Amino acid sequence: MSGESTIAQAIDTGTVSERFGGAADFVALLKPRVMSLVVFTGLVGLMLAPNSALHPFEAAVAILCIAVGAGAAGAINMWYDRDIDALMSRTKDRPIPAGAVDADEALAFGIVLSIASVVTMALVANLAAGALLAFSILFYVLIYTMWLKRSTAQNIVIGGAAGAFPPVIGWAAATGEVSLAAIVLFLIVFMWTPPHFWALALFRAGDYAKAGVPMLPVVAGKRETRRQIVIYSVPMAMLGVAPYFLGVVGPIYAAMAALLGFVFVAGAWAVWRDGAHVDADKQDFAETAAKRLFGYSIVYLFLLFGLMLLDRVALGAA
Repeated sequence: MSGESTIAQAIDTGTVSERFGGAADFVALLKPRVMSLVVFTGLVGLMLAPNSALHPFEAAVAILCIAVGAGAAGAINMWYDRDIDALMSRTKDRPIPAGAVDADEALAFGIVLSIASVVTMALVANLAAGALLAFSILFYVLIYTMWLKRSTAQNIVIGGAAGAFPPVIGWAAATGEVSLAAIVLFLIVFMWTPPHFWALALFRAGDYAKAGVPMLPVVAGKRETRRQIVIYSVPMAMLGVAPYFLGVVGPIYAAMAALLGFVFVAGAWAVWRDGAHVDADKQDFAETAAKRLFGYSIVYLFLLFGLMLLDRVALGAA
């Protein structure tokens, strides 16, 4: 079934409603909530990089390019996923399935912004940052959205790399190269992504099943998903402390990162314990621990990168 026919059927049956769109709907195509996290991690990567040759105005433009590039990838993602978005309660009010933005307009919007962000980054910062931004957009659109998302339960594991690139792009924008410290920042976000999204998938499994998206709870069951959340959370928490051992941040950050990581792992363990004695694949029950972990996971990443930024600002002031 084509995306247009699926959306039309959803409108006819009352699953979604037609409405007229405006500027706010095109902003919504950019996934601003996701963009805020992308922008922040990109900013931290840029600020942590040593010996930056960028003028403050150039640095601001580089961060804007990361934001626009991420938003452009999100718009193309919404264009491609318009058929399954119309079937899921979490996404049925997005601009395209809601009838506010034409699919072709959304695609053109995303492509134009993608090209503009990459070209501007290359001209204002350097070719390395522009190339990394282009690669991250293509990875998210071609590898994750068009291939992995609908074909494998490992979609988030591999596809999550796209969301882990912003701190590396920020670092490259400042220095023109990628160092071990930048790779560690990438790995923190990369390892954070699976437990973050699997926590969401635990209490949204019905939505994903209805849309035919092979998220881990749908394919492997909730028990296995809970186990994988714990497995990924432990090395993620350890990586959170790693910037200290690379000399990027100080001991106060290391102590706070260890505490934040401990709370994350404890939350992951609570998710496992929440379903350890329940046949979660046959019985519906409130995914309280999963909802808590999902919420905390967002706070965790913001605080972790915020502490890095605070440490750098404090050291710079000293």
